[in-house]
Amino acid sequence: MKKIIECQQDPDINWSYGYPRIKTWLSKMYGLKVNHKKIYRLMRSNKIQAKIRKKKWKHFGRKEKFVLSRNYLNREFSAKRPNEKWVTDITYLLFNGKKIYLSSILDLYNNEIVAYKISERNDLKLVADTLKEAIKNKDVRGLILHSDQGFQYTSIRYNQLLNKYNIKGSMSRKGNCLDNACIESFFSHFKTECFYRYHFETSQEVKMAVKKYIKFYNNKRFQKKLNNLSPIEYRVKAA
Repeated sequence: MKKIIECQQDPDINWSYGYPRIKTWLSKMYGLKVNHKKIYRLMRSNKIQAKIRKKKWKHFGRKEKFVLSRNYLNREFSAKRPNEKWVTDITYLLFNGKKIYLSSILDLYNNEIVAYKISERNDLKLVADTLKEAIKNKDVRGLILHSDQGFQYTSIRYNQLLNKYNIKGSMSRKGNCLDNACIESFFSHFKTECFYRYHFETSQEVKMAVKKYIKFYNNKRFQKKLNNLSPIEYRVKAA
């Protein structure tokens, strides 16, 4: 029981693990093989649970469209190598009566966030800056970059930027968020495990929280689909 509390009190984890991840944490940290049902019973009897707020769903409005790409990804959410398939999207973060926007790009090879940018404006510059950050020192020729049909991604200038770096644009079908489920899943994890759990006064506080969480997500947050490794652990081990 002490080790379960120790896990949850880790500053990075901060009471965000449920019993399946605690089971994996005990195995990785101490080599303990504990049945998940036993961990569940211990947590329940001691009234210990992940302190995560309920998800808030993103609402989509109509957006002006200029250039539409085919859905080349077609829900094939796996890749054989890094920089083969990326997905991207923007989410808004509401705090203290204010709103800022988080743009992120995720590599489907290991679910790693390869780049992110934060801005007070939801515009073309935000997505362009995110893309430029992601491609630094990488060979992205032939890469598929999947997005929804947001006005930034359908703009002529954004598609010219893709062409400049020989990146193939791919887009979800209209109003179908499941076509871009992986990046939506990341945003959901960030909001429920971090953003919704705190009160933020300033945009700087939000930016620091995003930076800290993405560092945790990439380096320490192990995932079942990655053989219980974090995204960067998985990439390094494969290399």
